[in-house]
Amino acid sequence: MMGCDLEMKISVDTLQLILGQASVEQGNVPDEILLLAKAIDDPYCLPFIIEELDELEIGDEKMFRFALLRVQIDSELRMNEDIQMHQRRRYVAQVIEKMIFGELLIEIGAQFID
Repeated sequence: MMGCDLEMKISVDTLQLILGQASVEQGNVPDEILLLAKAIDDPYCLPFIIEELDELEIGDEKMFRFALLRVQIDSELRMNEDIQMHQRRRYVAQVIEKMIFGELLIEIGAQFID
């Protein structure tokens, strides 16, 4: 599958995972989280939104980094359910984290989060 559906509806399950909340109202979700959710739901969008990601003004960097970490952890835990899907989701979260923060928190340890 090539290309990207930029108008794709974002999964509530993905928003719940990213935000770490059981209930989420899409109207109250920050734009940077919606962009992240779009990339997680459709990893093929990543090449088309890297400029948007690079220019993101993240309101709460700690929250955003934990969102990326939650996706990576969830993907590892669910890898046996659908290996290709979860490898892609993990890859997207790792690429975005490296683009924005320069390294992966999961590799350097939590002591570096203020």
